[in-house]
Parts: sequence; C-alpha cells; structure tokens
Amino acid sequence: MILSTKEVNGVVQATILAVEANLTNADQFKEEMITLMVNGAKLIVVSFENVNYIDSSFLGSLVVALKYGLPRSIDIYLVALKPDVHNLLTLIRMDKVFRIFKDHEQAMETLS
Repeated sequence: MILSTKEVNGVVQATILAVEANLTNADQFKEEMITLMVNGAKLIVVSFENVNYIDSSFLGSLVVALKYGLPRSIDIYLVALKPDVHNLLTLIRMDKVFRIFKDHEQAMETLS
C-alpha cells in the first residue's frame, strides 16, 4: 500500500507514504488511485508531504490516473509538494494539468 486515505465531506484525502515516488511504486500508486475512483471517489486530493523525489514513471502513473478520471468527471488535486517536486512539475508544465494547493485545507476551501 502506497496511499493512506481518509474521506472528509465526500472528498478522498490520499497521502503518498513513500519518500521516493519512482518506478518501484508507480504501478501500485496507479492501481490504488484507480481503485479509489472505481469505488466512487469524485475528488481525490493527493498529498505529497512525504515525497522528496519523483521520477518520470511515477509522473506517468499520475497522468494515467488523471486520464482515467477525466471522462468520469473525477478530479485530482495535488497538495503539500516540497519545493523540488513543485519545481519539477512547474518545469514540465504539469501545474497547467493539475490543480496544486499548499495543503488539504486550501484545496477544500475551493469547494465552498
């Protein structure tokens, strides 16, 4: 299990437990995200609070999860990105694809 999840007001808050988000855990992440969607999640807020490093295979799994969710009207928000991870996502323009917030609270405020 790579995600720790809880549901708050109909929103799934998922925290990536791994310090390195890489090829080793990319497939498991993708499977767990899709399972959350199949089980009825309409918004998944993914916290990167533990993640110090992310590689292209993990980014690919994140995009696969988004592509699975989009036609089903399921959103994925990213929160608590460390500076290196945030800078990488900005560099490759993933900040244009995903909504990125400082923390869960800021992401939840957008729903009000």
